[in-house]
Amino acid sequence: MVIVFILSRLLLLILLFFGTFVYSAASIPILCYHRFGIEVKDSMTIKIQTFKSQLEWLRMNGYTVISLDTAARYIKGEVQSIPFKSIVITVDDGHKSVYIDMLPLIIKYKFPITLFIYPSAISNATYAMTWEQLRQLEETKLFQVESHTYWHPNFKKEKQKLSAEEYEKFVTIQLVKSKSVLEKKMGHSITYLAWSFGIYDDDLLKKAQSVGYEMAFSIDHKNAKSMEPMMAQPRYMIIEGYDLKRFESICSGKEDK
Repeated sequence: MVIVFILSRLLLLILLFFGTFVYSAASIPILCYHRFGIEVKDSMTIKIQTFKSQLEWLRMNGYTVISLDTAARYIKGEVQSIPFKSIVITVDDGHKSVYIDMLPLIIKYKFPITLFIYPSAISNATYAMTWEQLRQLEETKLFQVESHTYWHPNFKKEKQKLSAEEYEKFVTIQLVKSKSVLEKKMGHSITYLAWSFGIYDDDLLKKAQSVGYEMAFSIDHKNAKSMEPMMAQPRYMIIEGYDLKRFESICSGKEDK
């Protein structure tokens, strides 16, 4: 009886383990950050110390930060397996704090990062990085630049104020010009797109695919997975107000709705 009990408990633990593995492998939390700083100056800023604590938590709790490209290929079925407890880190906009504050931490932890950039700001806006800084980031082999439209528009508002013909041209500029400028400046193909403000609709999804993006990403606060639209894979926007308990809830998939 004792042997039977021990074997049954062992079987239960094995089932629980592989059940967790299957769940984690079937969906991937993709984190979305924006800006970093010593102090929180707006709703999109994460304190450097908070971000460092999150990176350390990921390392200490057995998470593997994989590249967005690896995650995308897994979601599409081109890669059959990924590490247990995989997670992806992305950063939107191209704020200079990525170069100043984030870079030293990423070099320390050696986690791959995808930067979604709207190129109209680069080397123009005072808050943004320069093209040279973006190239330096990619030279570390830890950062990859992708598209975030051309100037970060609110598609809902633009659709309301423009004629159908004007709006069609506007969308084309935002999706195509961003891709072409980034490819020219960075010297590699631009494959992925993050929707500005997380705004998208069926027409935008079709347009993004038609102009050559292989996958696009929202901020719909759930895990990315094959059953989600390929041109609207969800991400979790991470803000300063999330403590490590909330961060753990996101990373473990507990908030996947």
